[in-house]
Amino acid sequence: MQLKIMPKKKHFSAGRVPLILFLCQMISALDVPLDSKLLGDLVQPPTITQQSPKDYIIDPRENIVIQCEAKGKPPPSFSWTRNGTHFDIDKDPLVTMKPGSGTLIINIMSEGKAETYEGVYQCTARNERGAAISNNIVVRPSRSPLWTKERLEPITLHNGQSLVLPCRPPIGLPPAIIFWMDNSFQRLPQSERVSQGLNGDLYFSNVLPEDTREDYICYARFNHTQTIQQKQPISLKVISVDELNDTIAANLSDTEFYGAKPGKERPPTFLTPQGTESRKEELRGNVLSLECIAEGLPTPIIYWIKEDGTLPVNRTFYQNFKKTLQITQVSEADSGNYQCIAKNTLGAVHHTISVTVKAAPYWISAPQNLVLSPGENGTLICRANGNPKPRIGWLTNGVPVEIAPDDPSRKIDGDTIIFSNVQERSSAVYQCNASNEYGYLLANAFVNVLAEPPRILTSANILYQVIANRPALLDCAFFGSPLPTIEWFKGTKGSALHEDIYVLHDNGTLEIPVAQKDSTGTYTCVARNKLGMAKNEVHLEIKDPTRIIKQPEYAVVQRGSKVSFECKVKHDDTLIPTIMWLKDNGELPNDERFSIGKDHLVVTDVSDDDGGMYTCAANTTLDSVSASAVLRVVAPTPTPAPIYDVPNPPFDLELTNQLDKGVQLTWTPGDDNNSPITKFIIEYEDAMHEAGIWHHQAEVSGTQTTAQLTLSPYVNYSFRVMAENSIGRSVPSEASEQYLTKAAEPDQNPTAVEGLGTEPDNLVITWKPLNGFESNGPGLQYKVSWRQKDGDDEWTSVVVANVSKYIVSGTPTFVPYLIKVQALNDVGFAPEPAAVMGHSGEDLPMVAPGNVRVNVVNSTLAEVHWDPVPLKSVRGHLQGYRIYYWKAQSSSKRNRRHIEKKILTFQGNKTHGMLPGLQPYSHYVLNVRVVNGKGEGPASTDRGFHTPEGVPSAPSSLKIVNPTLDSLTLEWDPPSHPNGVLTEYTLRYQPINSTHELGPLVDLKIPANKTRWTLNHLNFSTRYKFYFYAQTSVGSGSQITEEAITTVDEGKLAMASRQVDIATQGWFIGLMCAVALLILILLIVCFIRRNKGGKYPVKEKEDAHADPEIQPMKEDDGTFGEYSDAEDHKPLKKGSRTPSDRTVKKEDSDDSLVDYGEGVNGQFNEDGSFIGQYSGKKEKEPAEGNESSEAPSPVNAMNSFV
Repeated sequence: MQLKIMPKKKHFSAGRVPLILFLCQMISALDVPLDSKLLGDLVQPPTITQQSPKDYIIDPRENIVIQCEAKGKPPPSFSWTRNGTHFDIDKDPLVTMKPGSGTLIINIMSEGKAETYEGVYQCTARNERGAAISNNIVVRPSRSPLWTKERLEPITLHNGQSLVLPCRPPIGLPPAIIFWMDNSFQRLPQSERVSQGLNGDLYFSNVLPEDTREDYICYARFNHTQTIQQKQPISLKVISVDELNDTIAANLSDTEFYGAKPGKERPPTFLTPQGTESRKEELRGNVLSLECIAEGLPTPIIYWIKEDGTLPVNRTFYQNFKKTLQITQVSEADSGNYQCIAKNTLGAVHHTISVTVKAAPYWISAPQNLVLSPGENGTLICRANGNPKPRIGWLTNGVPVEIAPDDPSRKIDGDTIIFSNVQERSSAVYQCNASNEYGYLLANAFVNVLAEPPRILTSANILYQVIANRPALLDCAFFGSPLPTIEWFKGTKGSALHEDIYVLHDNGTLEIPVAQKDSTGTYTCVARNKLGMAKNEVHLEIKDPTRIIKQPEYAVVQRGSKVSFECKVKHDDTLIPTIMWLKDNGELPNDERFSIGKDHLVVTDVSDDDGGMYTCAANTTLDSVSASAVLRVVAPTPTPAPIYDVPNPPFDLELTNQLDKGVQLTWTPGDDNNSPITKFIIEYEDAMHEAGIWHHQAEVSGTQTTAQLTLSPYVNYSFRVMAENSIGRSVPSEASEQYLTKAAEPDQNPTAVEGLGTEPDNLVITWKPLNGFESNGPGLQYKVSWRQKDGDDEWTSVVVANVSKYIVSGTPTFVPYLIKVQALNDVGFAPEPAAVMGHSGEDLPMVAPGNVRVNVVNSTLAEVHWDPVPLKSVRGHLQGYRIYYWKAQSSSKRNRRHIEKKILTFQGNKTHGMLPGLQPYSHYVLNVRVVNGKGEGPASTDRGFHTPEGVPSAPSSLKIVNPTLDSLTLEWDPPSHPNGVLTEYTLRYQPINSTHELGPLVDLKIPANKTRWTLNHLNFSTRYKFYFYAQTSVGSGSQITEEAITTVDEGKLAMASRQVDIATQGWFIGLMCAVALLILILLIVCFIRRNKGGKYPVKEKEDAHADPEIQPMKEDDGTFGEYSDAEDHKPLKKGSRTPSDRTVKKEDSDDSLVDYGEGVNGQFNEDGSFIGQYSGKKEKEPAEGNESSEAPSPVNAMNSFV
């Protein structure tokens, strides 16, 4: 009997899944198999494989990429529509289509604006079998608008009142993420009382005095462009009851004060939403967010319920201290009334939110690709649901079916297209569009009419090997149109297969559920349809299973002995097993004590660590078996041995020869436990001052049993002794009797005596007091004495208790004092102490440095001189002089930018210093201030100076345009830093031959007012290298280079066409990919280091070019001072600039601010865009207007909050 597989018969069995998925399930209509045997001659209509999202928001700073990928045979061609009309990309030089693809790349980074290309795009992929279309792709650039300028009045409230601080962020695309912070970029704390609503407003159920602050700032973060906008700070002052009483007390009698309560308690009311009812509409599949925020005193608590139902358990979440209820993946079943309840001790209030869940269209059954043979019938079904019910529309090859060419084999019945008696011309791509007011679905499904005889895709004469009594799966992947039927035969004579012992799968696989020895043989798979027949033979061998006939057994052995585990394996003669031993399911220890034989594992000198489970595993290419046994290691029978241990503690402690400052201690040693005692350790306890704490007193050799101890006055001693041998130390002995020594005067004075003023009119004297053990008697006190160092005054003294500080008030400002602190007790005084010098408090300097002179050394360096101030006017420790200097700006520029003041500090009594890193050809203003420990004195009169011209920077850009046979046109932008008046440009160029050798160099001078120049009479088809730089009266600046080629002579075009373009070579492409990957890694590393707030080299933050003639000068010559920032007291590190691509490295100066400064305040102040990197002292002019859409605060500082 022949066993046949018909297309609609299925014999799948649970647990009997084929090992390989084949390509022949064509009646379920997916694709023509892309097997290499079929690709050459089978056609297939286009299928869209990748496309951009329907709502495509782009970054206006990057090129626009609109994706459209499709497959088909022959490969499809692509076209686009924009806003419903044909989009001719050939007419727009900024638009290109990716080769072999429909993806559009719009190059807006070189020129053009993203807004120009805003619109609705649709891609069509077409070949001879039909046309597939993409979704309508709505392209919109992201927007991060500025906040509307507004004047915010300060808010003043009484304690306990409610408050809503509005945010009202600008409308951006996509919408901004809102958060509230202070001006230090710290998140404002939120709680059940204070929280942010879904609309971004900040709600206070009741205000408290601690809510008072002047920097409530709402931030809007636009993630797509990574920008942050900031609202003007809001000032809030909360007046407490005490402040009210203080105000009223001035006008009312004492009996008219407010009560003790902080505010009037009241039941809850809702701040949002308003009223008792509201409505909410949400789309199916989205997250439903319901919000209720209430005010009241005490702070209300929010509860949520669903009327006539329960909240879904696994999809319900609470946010914002339960003020927001969120339900994920909402469906129509989640519609209904939701109630929020706000409660406090004075009452409750309810609000009902009626929720309606609508639905954009979603698939019930999307149309599937259909492969038919001529004359067959089929259907395309398109079923979708939604709320409201979506409308179904059909298109064929992108054209509405109503106006498409008529096809007699096609009949449309609502959501179904019925095909009957199809022919090859019936092949097409059909589109189903399901839409309602909330969206649409678009699906492509092709009808491919093929007439193909059967083909078997499985390789011939495959040998299958299976272990007996296990399933055997014989593959027969096939293809054909109409779909072939499959027949299986066993043996060359076509012996019949019995259906009761075989399972035949739709993909052609023959399954033998329980293979036996007699299943061995040759099997033939035959595929037939009306166009022909194909067959294939495979072979099956059944192998004996691998078995362990002698398993390892449980063993108990003594430590140090030997153990052996046996493992004998029986296997099929044609299979070679691998035997492996495991311990506790891991590898055996790498130890020579473990040896593996043919059938045994032997372990010698067994230790405790060898205990565990041992497994014998036998593996072949077809199966594996294992068996395990446990090894237990026990201790051998013990033999008596000497006991070695620490000594027993000494005993019988006795005190003799008791003196005022000494005593003799004797004791009896304990047993040494077979190890001689090497020493005794004596400890004491002071029961009067530190009861329970034992201190080291003395050590004596192990042969002594007595010790003479030196004691201190006024201590209540107890002693204990410990013995020590080579094993260790004994436990302490019992304590001896107590012995109280007599009191005496202190024999030492306090240490660490200092005198420093904290205010201009005081002197704070501090010292380290004596401890109780050092007091030598009761009644410990201190005699504090002081007098002015340079005066004839007598010592002023005061006796204070056992403290560590005394404050002398009413002192003159910054006067040197002599100070003494002497200990005393009830017995007497300690020895006379030595005097130390201190100073009364400092005050700010009174006088500004005079006669400030500036000597301009060169275009980037100036020397400043000043007259020192009188030392008496410093009124403190002179720390140095500080120079504030800045680049002067016009009044119009000051309105737009903050003045950046830089600071240099020169330590000590210096009268001159250097200002490095100046901008050539600029006007600077400076002043000088004296600095002491209290702060800065008044500033000197502002002094202005001009820096001379310098060499310019390199031209900002250089481009070669309009190449012809014998000419090239150069366009450039002037230097970003001319550093003077440009006098001319110098252009040098030379040809480069095919071996990359340089030709003669040509010099050309170009007037300074030119930005374009054409070179004529050049050689055709020749590469030229250009060197271009600007000049001032001082000299030449850095150069920029570029290369270009004149166009090819048409007469030699045929020969040039045979040249290999290097850009198409594999090695070159690989090299460029490696370079790009390296640059990407470096950028990531720099980005991480920048986010960590690392210090930046000075030269990367200066706009000015340092003079290369300046060399670092030594600190000890007094020439250069310290370059400092007003807040960050850390020295700057040296840095360098890196030239941009295609430019020669600029000859930057090697000078660094570290060479001029001395290490305290060494950093420049920066404008607001760098505030997240480091902060600096800054004096700002009032700013008007907003010049940029970028946020004034750093994006990096905010990333961690969103």
